Amino acid sequence: MNLQFIFILCLILALWNVVLTLFFLRFFFYYQRITKGNKKESLVKMLDQIVLDQERMKKALDELIAACVKLEAGGLLHIQKVGLLRFNPFKDTGGDQSFILALVDAKGTGVIISSLHTRSGTRWYAKHVTNGKGSEYELSKEEEEALKTAKTM
Repeated sequence: MNLQFIFILCLILALWNVVLTLFFLRFFFYYQRITKGNKKESLVKMLDQIVLDQERMKKALDELIAACVKLEAGGLLHIQKVGLLRFNPFKDTGGDQSFILALVDAKGTGVIISSLHTRSGTRWYAKHVTNGKGSEYELSKEEEEALKTAKTM
């Protein structure tokens, strides 16, 4: 029984030795991969460099996020919605040669350009729009329809 006990104990110790060897090899190869290409620097210096790189990248990422937010906010002020309405304002002229073009940003601020074609010529008018309403002049029903078309885009 004594011999059997010693055999089991040796088997357990051998198994424990294999497990420890596997952990050691795993750690050794991991350390080799980390230090690959480095000149005999200490692990502390390498880790300090990694931390510095991470801080620098975080700062750069924060700057990029701030730039994206600024671009997004600025993009709201550009023309984003366009509405075009062709119509015939007078019954004695043929075809829908007159038109209204609404150019507005995300907040509904922009300009409406109207072109009225008559027998004697073509006239152009422009009206400023603020928050979806005519700011200086009242909008005609066709202009409001063109603005509504632009808003639904």
